Amino acid sequence: MVALQGLDASLLGLLGLLIGSFLNVVIYRLPVMLEARWQAECADMQGKNLPEKAPFSLLVPRSRCQSCGHQLAWFENIPVLSYLVLRGHCRHCQAGISLRYPLVELATGLLFLWCGWQWGATATGLAWCGFCAALVALGMIDWDTTLLPDDLTLPLLWAGLALAALQLGSVTLNDAFWGAVGGYLSLWGVYWAFKLVTGKEGMGYGDFKLFAALGAWFGWQALIPIILMASVIGAVVGIAMKFSKNLREGGYVPFGPFLAGAGLTALLAGPSAMLQAVGL
Repeated sequence: MVALQGLDASLLGLLGLLIGSFLNVVIYRLPVMLEARWQAECADMQGKNLPEKAPFSLLVPRSRCQSCGHQLAWFENIPVLSYLVLRGHCRHCQAGISLRYPLVELATGLLFLWCGWQWGATATGLAWCGFCAALVALGMIDWDTTLLPDDLTLPLLWAGLALAALQLGSVTLNDAFWGAVGGYLSLWGVYWAFKLVTGKEGMGYGDFKLFAALGAWFGWQALIPIILMASVIGAVVGIAMKFSKNLREGGYVPFGPFLAGAGLTALLAGPSAMLQAVGL
């Protein structure tokens, strides 16, 4: 039994490395694709025609070096290993490759490995692997662009409700439903209270949807631990960035990465442990 459990975990860990490599593509390309879509929609509303552009999607064109345009061969795309063999540099122009690429691959692989050890290669285990992949992508995209795409948050929300409806998790459909409602409305209320008092927007609608998705996956009982941990870590990081003068223009720190991190912590440690971690 233990051997089978270890085999499932290992296979899902390898799958996670591959998915992590694909997530690097999603993190970079999805915001670009969305911006192009919005530009096309605006041009269409104004009756304008945008010039034809080369196809650009999650699959086309193939991955290439961002410095010299060198198209990567298959052996340059092996998760983590290629980065180590190439010593973090492009084989063609020797430009440095960001350490973030192998870290995303490794983190995704480890999360998939953990899910495999907990649930095996079952529908539940695969569902939680998908949950982890979505949070990794959302956290990184929001950090880069302050954007939480509906293309990821809404499927994540519906998947959490579906998991509860199919009784594949430990959360009842009733708890998942009220978790989604509570997650959305709580941040929606904070958003409008802050806006009425200051006249500024303190967060985006994507944060509401992501918190609603977390509520759907963990139930309404986990909302307070998740938001507390996300807020505490976000405040610490924000203060550190302020003192190190690394804050972006306008002093804005995206909240999505901390929500995503708190969601992953809820999966790994559980909501009760999160309350203890923040001193409650």
